[in-house]
Amino acid sequence: MIDRGPMAQSHIAKARGIAADVTAIEINDLTVAYRDKPVLWDIDLVVPKGVLLAVVGPNGAGKTTLIKAVLGLVKPAAGEIRVHGAPYEKTRSIVGYVPQRGSVDWDFPTTVLDVVMMGRYGNLGWLRRPGKRERTLAMEALVKVGMEALSNRQISQLSGGQQQRVFLARALVQDAQLYFMDEPFQGVDAKTERAIVTLLQDLRAAGKTVVVVHHDLQTVHEYFDWVLLLNVRRIAAGPVHEVFTDENLRLTYGGRVPFLAPGESGPPRQPPRALTPVHGTPTFTSRDPRQR
Repeated sequence: MIDRGPMAQSHIAKARGIAADVTAIEINDLTVAYRDKPVLWDIDLVVPKGVLLAVVGPNGAGKTTLIKAVLGLVKPAAGEIRVHGAPYEKTRSIVGYVPQRGSVDWDFPTTVLDVVMMGRYGNLGWLRRPGKRERTLAMEALVKVGMEALSNRQISQLSGGQQQRVFLARALVQDAQLYFMDEPFQGVDAKTERAIVTLLQDLRAAGKTVVVVHHDLQTVHEYFDWVLLLNVRRIAAGPVHEVFTDENLRLTYGGRVPFLAPGESGPPRQPPRALTPVHGTPTFTSRDPRQR
């Protein structure tokens, strides 16, 4: 990826109204493709520190891919990503990640406490064994998510909501500055959802930045203060009260908005399972699509 250097980075961030020294994430011209098919196309995004950001869009919009690109789990075809002003490789120790629950092998024979202590390995290094301090920190994290009573239970014996809480505790024990959470509310009950929301808001109050892939459009205003509307391309990004509008939602969902307007009664309409991106994105074979 192209390294523009700190001076150019500062100019880019200032041009978007955010000072570079308070930027949690900066993405410039990001394109990611699978088998020559763009999944993310020419994404620009600046996220300030200390916000609770929802990443919203239809199925196949590239939400999970965006997180994986920032974390270095997928390789971009083009573009640049910086976390707290530096490449992710230099700042990974301050980043926590909660993947989709369905992507985890829950049959792995280990206990709740062991899973949470795994979050400390980045601080310890793989050659040092967790000790009393790591155990204490892990138990404190389990208390925060209401799972301390199940610390010795096998993770395969937990419900879906309990498993999600365990992964949240594992992220908390890292004491990160930036958290990525991929659909943390999926498959959880109302009690667990409220507990997760409280936890996310506490992280924001502590000055942390939290990026959440989210599907329930009805709760965006209630849970988040920033939002990214994504459908292969970036449709809009910024404070919820500014960019979470009917017009931007229609652009994001191709005119079919799964959104219950304020004051409207009845169950929310569900998004279509697959949508063609609003903006046409051709396939390409060159590494940098701008060369075509």
